[in-house]
Amino acid sequence: MAKRIINSYEEFEALLGELIGVSDYVQITQEQIDKFADATMDHQWIHTDPDRAAKESPFGTTIAHGYLSLSMLTYLWYNVVEVNNVKMIVNYGIEKLRFQSPVKVNDRIRAIVSLNDIKNLRGVARIQVKIVVEIEGEKKPAYDALVNFLYHFN
Repeated sequence: MAKRIINSYEEFEALLGELIGVSDYVQITQEQIDKFADATMDHQWIHTDPDRAAKESPFGTTIAHGYLSLSMLTYLWYNVVEVNNVKMIVNYGIEKLRFQSPVKVNDRIRAIVSLNDIKNLRGVARIQVKIVVEIEGEKKPAYDALVNFLYHFN
């Protein structure tokens, strides 16, 4: 699906209740997992020890930190949409986040994004999108959430 181009509040508003887009798949590698473990100081073996995970984990391999897969939201969002004519964009919060399925090493994930709500807060657009992050080949998604952004349009 081609990247959605949005140039104004009104163009966002017209998408209320609609699918905005679907991102490309991105693979989660052991190198990413290890770097995330270093950055967050979370070196639990289920993430960072492939040999032990192969023997002891119910998943048979290492899995990404839930917050690593969550941190991919920005990349996945910008893979779906390009918003023009903005001075600033602020991450405003996440609601109803539910981790449903682990992302195993080398899994590929993608986001399905729809516009759940939009409000004009004195000239600042609060955009709430429902994001479902799928794992290629799996029935259950990695997670879903309502993600809020503030867009300061020119």
